[in-house]
Amino acid sequence: MENIIKGRVLKFGDNIDTDIIYPGGYLKERDPKKMAEYAFEGHEKGFSKKIQPGDIIVAGKNFGCGSSREQAATCLKALGIAAIVAKSFSRIYFRNAINQGIAIITCAEEIEKIENHENIEINFETGKIKAKAGVYGFPPLPEHMLSILKDGGLIEHIKKELSAGK
Repeated sequence: MENIIKGRVLKFGDNIDTDIIYPGGYLKERDPKKMAEYAFEGHEKGFSKKIQPGDIIVAGKNFGCGSSREQAATCLKALGIAAIVAKSFSRIYFRNAINQGIAIITCAEEIEKIENHENIEINFETGKIKAKAGVYGFPPLPEHMLSILKDGGLIEHIKKELSAGK
């Protein structure tokens, strides 16, 4: 993960639950690339075909609510989602996304002014999101979470730590 991420926005509202992100009918699928094909099927059939690597999800309150299925984060990682910005997250979804290596940003400011498909810039060093409608601040992620993200997720982070003898 870079300190600055730039990408196209995919806009969602409040209460986007794990059934919308990754419907339960596909839970038997284990291949992340195949799982990616079903991402957001609960929102719009075939929606995953509209997603491009590097896209950034911007949503309202309570993103990732519902079940604790980690497939809802795994499928977005496989699609190449660079970050998810929301007013709030389900706690388990927040952690699942970090574990998968997806940057998660909680921003309480008026991010609903950010437009669908506009390009935004997220700067993790300054804690700022630059968009057409303005600049939005967010609290920085703790250093241990940034380390996990920079290593590409929790499994890669643990491998790195073990190989370093930590």
